[in-house]
Formats: sequence, C-alpha cells, structure tokens
Amino acid sequence: MAYFRRRISPIKPGDPIDYKDVDLLRKFITERGKILPRRITGLTAKQQRDLTVAIKRARILALLPFINQEG
Repeated sequence: MAYFRRRISPIKPGDPIDYKDVDLLRKFITERGKILPRRITGLTAKQQRDLTVAIKRARILALLPFINQEG
C-alpha cells in the first residue's frame, strides 16, 4: 500500500491573497499568462479560488497582462 505525503500549501492558510500583490500572483501564472492549475500550485481549493479572482482583478486593472506577447 502506498503512503502519500501531504503537501504543504505554498501560501500560509491565514495569509490573504491580494490582487495588488503582483509579485505573489506572478508565481502562479505561466510565462504565457495563464493561471496554473491547483494540482501544480499545491494550493487548497479556497486559496485557488481566491487566487483566480485576484489574478482576474489584477488583469482588469492592468496590473497583470491578459496574455504575454513576449512568450
């Protein structure tokens, strides 16, 4: 029987995910500007939902690009 090690979330559970924290948000998007899935980021379901909302808000406010033209 295989035992799976529980992965720790890269963001502490109490830390807020803010759309103005662009450096944090950039860690969770690809070089093309797409949002990374939860199985790759290792976030909890609630953190992934909050992260997605924060990234979309940052895109609307032009803090993050919708797509990266360079990549």
